[in-house]
Amino acid sequence: MRTMQRFLFVVSVQAFVLILSGKMAAQAPLSAPSSKSQKPASIWTPTRTPDGHPDLQGIWSNSTLTPLQRPEKLAGKEFFASKEDAVAFEKNTITESDMDRVEGPRGEDDLAHRAYNQAWFDAGTHVVKTMRTSLVIDPRNGRIPPMTSEGKKKYVEARAYLESHPFDGPEDRPLMERCVLFGNTGPPIVPDVYNNNYQIVQTRDYVMIQSEMAHAVRAVPMDGRPHLPKDVRAWQGDSRGHWEGDTLVIDTTNFEFNNQTRFGFAYDGLTDENLRITERFTRTDADTMIYRATIDDPTMYTKPWTVEVPMIKQPGPMYEYACHEGNYAMTDVLSGARAEEAKTLSK
Repeated sequence: MRTMQRFLFVVSVQAFVLILSGKMAAQAPLSAPSSKSQKPASIWTPTRTPDGHPDLQGIWSNSTLTPLQRPEKLAGKEFFASKEDAVAFEKNTITESDMDRVEGPRGEDDLAHRAYNQAWFDAGTHVVKTMRTSLVIDPRNGRIPPMTSEGKKKYVEARAYLESHPFDGPEDRPLMERCVLFGNTGPPIVPDVYNNNYQIVQTRDYVMIQSEMAHAVRAVPMDGRPHLPKDVRAWQGDSRGHWEGDTLVIDTTNFEFNNQTRFGFAYDGLTDENLRITERFTRTDADTMIYRATIDDPTMYTKPWTVEVPMIKQPGPMYEYACHEGNYAMTDVLSGARAEEAKTLSK
C-alpha cells in the first residue's frame, strides 16, 4: 500500500504539466458524413520535401482506446464487426478506466490509491480508424508471442531483484519515475495514458522525432552510416533511417539492456542485447500516417511481433514536459526509506 501511494504521488507530480497543456483530440470520430454530402473520392498526392521524399513533418498523435493486445472477450475478432460495436467498446472502456468511479472493482476501499484521478489521463476517446481490435497485427491473434524459456528466466530474475531492492537508490526506481524514459517515447512508439504527441522534422540528412512525454528527442541519421559498435548502447537504441519508396524506415539496435520496464503501462517487457526494432512511417492522407513497428528479439520472444498505429495530424503546439523540475518526490521517497531503515535499526 505504502509503495503504491508513493509511486502515484511521484507520477501525479510529473503529470502536472498536463493541466497547462490541455488535451488534444487524437482520433477522428467514427461517424462519417452522410453520403449526400460526400464528394467523389480522389487520389491523394503527398506533399514532398526539397529532396523529393514525402513530407512527414508536423505534430502527430497516436492516442487511442484500442488496446495493445486483443482482449479475451474479442478473441477471434480482428476487426470490430460494425461501427456500433466499436462505439459500444469505446463507451465501456471509458467507463471502466474512469479513475473517479467509486462503484465497480475499485470500490470505496480503494479511494486511497486514486489521488491520481481522471483529470490527469488522456488516452483518447475512440478506437483506431481501421477498427482493428488490437494494435498488435502480427500474430493475427492480436497477442504478443510467448517469451522463450530464457526470456522468462530473465524476466522473473529482473522482477525479483526490483521487488527485493525497491528503494536502495534512484537507479532501482522505474525509468519513468526517474524521468529517464517513458513507455510511449519509443521505439516502438505505442500509445500510453497521456501525452501521446510527437513532432517530426525532416532534413536531407536527418529525421528528428520529438516525444511530448519527457521531452525526448531522437535524431535519426539518413546518410547511410553504419550502426555504432555493439558495445555502445543507449536507452532508446541507435537508430538509422532510409526510404523505401514513400515509406520512411528506421532500424534501431544497440539498446541498453536492463531490468527496467521497456514498453510502459501497455506492456511490461525487458530490453535485451539482441533487440532490433524496425519502424515504418507511411503517410496515407493529409491527416493520417500509418506507423508500424516490428519487434524482433530471438532471446526474449518465440517470434517477432508487429504493431500498427494510425497517427493523426494535430494543430499543436507541443508543450515541454518538464519532468525533473517537478520530481521532488524522488528525494522524498528515498529519504522516507532511509528513515524507515533507521527506525528499524534503532529497535
